[in-house]
Amino acid sequence: MKPFIPSLLRSWANQRDYAQKLVADLSDEDMVSQPVPGVVMNHPAWTLGHLAAYPPVLTAMLLGQPFTDPMHSPYGRGSMPKESGYPPKAQLLAEFLDGHDRLAAAVEAAPESAWSAPIPLARWEQRFPEVADAVIYLMLSHEATHLGQISAWRRAGGRPAV
Repeated sequence: MKPFIPSLLRSWANQRDYAQKLVADLSDEDMVSQPVPGVVMNHPAWTLGHLAAYPPVLTAMLLGQPFTDPMHSPYGRGSMPKESGYPPKAQLLAEFLDGHDRLAAAVEAAPESAWSAPIPLARWEQRFPEVADAVIYLMLSHEATHLGQISAWRRAGGRPAV
């Protein structure tokens, strides 16, 4: 894993920067808007909250610490974007960035054995047999997919591409 870590962290940092650019020009009201009448899209407030739920879990897994299943997050799997009830953009972004930074530090600090440890979340066992499987998927594919949804949301609302 060691030779792969710098590449993983470069991609993670690029996504961190991209997320900030995607919401830089948005107000708190914009963060929850639905640009297509009759269509519920994953707006930026929900998306940042959803993405912020995973780094603490992955950090704990890499460091061998207890954690709460992200499914129990208000933004967990099965939750839906709402029109209100979100913290301000500054808080959502700060929580997202803090989780990003803590996970980057954990990736650098994790012992080699942490990556090949069995996944400690029973409902993920089939999909992610080892911690590395979950960490790499959730850091790269999962987050990039959701950031792409914010990009699509921006375009649907007539905003410029980032």
